[in-house]
Amino acid sequence: MATFKICVRKQRNDGFYPVYIRVSQGNTIAYIKTDKAVTAKYVKKSEVTDPYVIRFLSARLVEYMERMNRVANTSDWKASDIVDYLKHGDEEVCFSDYARMYHDRMFDRGERRNARNYELAYQHMERYAGTNRIMFSHLTSTFVNGWLRTLEQTHRAKEMYPVCIRQIFKEAVKEYNDYDTGVIRIKTNPWVKVKIPKADKAEQLAITPEACREFFAAPIPESKLKSPLAELGHDVAMLVLCLGGMNTVDIFNLRKQDYDNGIISYRRAKTKKFRADGAYMEMRVPPILVPIVEKYLSHDAGEPWLFTFHQRHSNSDSFNANVNIGIKRICASMGMEKKDWYCVYTFRHTWGTVAQNDCNASMDDVAFGMNHSSGHTVTRGYVKVDFKRAWLLNEKVVDLIFFTEKISSREIERNEATDVFERFSSKQQIRGSVFFRGKLLGEFTDIGYNNVDEVIQALVPFVPDSVPDRSMVLFKVDNLDKGQSQVYPRMKGKSF
Repeated sequence: MATFKICVRKQRNDGFYPVYIRVSQGNTIAYIKTDKAVTAKYVKKSEVTDPYVIRFLSARLVEYMERMNRVANTSDWKASDIVDYLKHGDEEVCFSDYARMYHDRMFDRGERRNARNYELAYQHMERYAGTNRIMFSHLTSTFVNGWLRTLEQTHRAKEMYPVCIRQIFKEAVKEYNDYDTGVIRIKTNPWVKVKIPKADKAEQLAITPEACREFFAAPIPESKLKSPLAELGHDVAMLVLCLGGMNTVDIFNLRKQDYDNGIISYRRAKTKKFRADGAYMEMRVPPILVPIVEKYLSHDAGEPWLFTFHQRHSNSDSFNANVNIGIKRICASMGMEKKDWYCVYTFRHTWGTVAQNDCNASMDDVAFGMNHSSGHTVTRGYVKVDFKRAWLLNEKVVDLIFFTEKISSREIERNEATDVFERFSSKQQIRGSVFFRGKLLGEFTDIGYNNVDEVIQALVPFVPDSVPDRSMVLFKVDNLDKGQSQVYPRMKGKSF
């Protein structure tokens, strides 16, 4: 059990002795400094004899003892633990201060992009609260749900921000609440009555190979600047598209040692902290990209970065924003409507879509080429990976977009969907069949038909007289040359 005693330690230069409360627990000792001081007249063997000081501090000793009695178990505490509890145990904890400390810890660990998300989250909550000193006691379910309602119109923040705030809260509870000893400094828990909404499904940004060809062939808008943003947007979009959909943050952070013998190696910034393989990737630079790579290579011996982007942009976010501005200027010059303008992520989406839909790559190959996390990440941590599979797929995508006039599978499907089935040539091979109650009554395969009605008239003789009038008969017409099929219900006695 802790014991408390009023005492002095060293004499100050002015001749007074500061008064302390000595805390003893087992074989450990700690001190709490008070706001009192006495002269040598009232000191006897480190003990205070001043009756006024003794009377005042005796009441404080009683208060300390009562507070310690409310703690469930302090047998394992040291004297320093007791002093810390008595000084801070009942103080209200500031959420804003802890959130900033949590952000700084993430930043120091190198998780800078994630730290930025956490910073945006608590700053948004502070704006809602109207103060940058939110206390944990303010975080009630009513307060948090009210804050969530202000995020309803956002696409992603409505899920990301509260998840960040909840994580900060959980870590603070671990740090400040000691359930073994009963020291509970954070007494609220709003998350029991808070339901975090799901983010909106990501918009599919991919464009067709035809649209890609049009974008990259479009004239760069004129500018008086030596390095216009439109030119930067064009070139970086090309880098993204022709390097397996590589992100701009990873392009921006490339160092000179990351480019060797025509191969770029990097660790994806977004997931390198969380994957067993460190999100490591190697991508061979295709010939079409060599002029752009050489255009932006840094030749400054004292510069560690591979490209000169750092000379104009302070960080990857600024770089990404300027690239997007440049891309949008090209879209505007092409006469596109503002709602249809591209962004740099359009070309990452496009790489994956073209690889899967037009180059017949599997989802696993697409994920591998785009350096996505997958169910094989643990295995990749053990295996020496051969990245040639990704290189070959990347070259297929580049060749299809830039060195063919091949129509994308999506465009073919769109044309087929809008093509009127009823119109076909007499030279096309048609198969007609007629059914009643699931039974095939008759069929033929032939040419010489110009429309559906002619095929149906040729099938009518197969319908026996035993089929009752006003019964529904199904006529199926297959255009074998186009791979299309259509079914036409007809009522006997009315339609035929």
